Amino acid sequence: MRSILHLSPPNQEELLFLIANDVFRMPEKFHSVAAKVQAFLELNKAHPVAFVTSGGTKVNLEKNCVRFIDNFSMGTRGAASSEYFLKANYAVIFLHREESLKPFSRNFSHLFDSLKIDGDRVICDLPNIKEAIELTAQYKCRILYVAFSTLESYFFYLNEICRQLTPLKSRALLYLAAAVSDFYIEEEKLPTHKIQSSGGELNLRLSLAPKAIDRIVNKIVPEAYVVSFKTRKQHVVLVDAQNTENIDLTEEQLKSGVEIEQLIIEKGSAASQFFYGK
Repeated sequence: MRSILHLSPPNQEELLFLIANDVFRMPEKFHSVAAKVQAFLELNKAHPVAFVTSGGTKVNLEKNCVRFIDNFSMGTRGAASSEYFLKANYAVIFLHREESLKPFSRNFSHLFDSLKIDGDRVICDLPNIKEAIELTAQYKCRILYVAFSTLESYFFYLNEICRQLTPLKSRALLYLAAAVSDFYIEEEKLPTHKIQSSGGELNLRLSLAPKAIDRIVNKIVPEAYVVSFKTRKQHVVLVDAQNTENIDLTEEQLKSGVEIEQLIIEKGSAASQFFYGK
């Protein structure tokens, strides 16, 4: 048997303490990403900002990673929701897993299979692709893409982006749609190289990961409107600071192709404007 998981008690230290003490390793692109976020917010200071997290995090099992534990998510909800935020006049910071789905291109993951040769031309006749390309160009200055892969890179970027959103107060909306790992292995406990099978049975001791909303969001951006949810494809429980709300697609909406993300954004943005417009 190769997978025996021992779960350590919750780590009660703040995420900022973990970062300061090198339990989490800073991403190589951290400083350049921080500068891009600052420039993006300055460019879009006339717009409210939606900070959307999307896709799943992974937890490395070695420092020079070969094996990892993955929270699988294609990022459909985050990508679709970002489209509706853009159409609702928000600027969007899109913190997404590398290679996960992105706004407007999310429906064309098999694009290459749809290309045809016609003389010297390449033709693509996929439905709605022209509109998707036009919308991508239209909103390119109002969306910033920030990619993560590991749990630690997700936490670093979440922390930094929240910090930069602090001055926006109620003009910032956080939409936490990422599938975040509940467990991780502390950096100092990771083996440097690939775990060898010659060692026999593998035992992993995992620590509980800090809860992002409690340890980052509520402390750094307490005045922002925060939305997270428990979800299935056709049913969402929308969770904010005030209450929870059930959102469902009707049979008629399903048949007509309505996406539940449209309803989520309508509810979330309206609630944000009401709550902070008092």
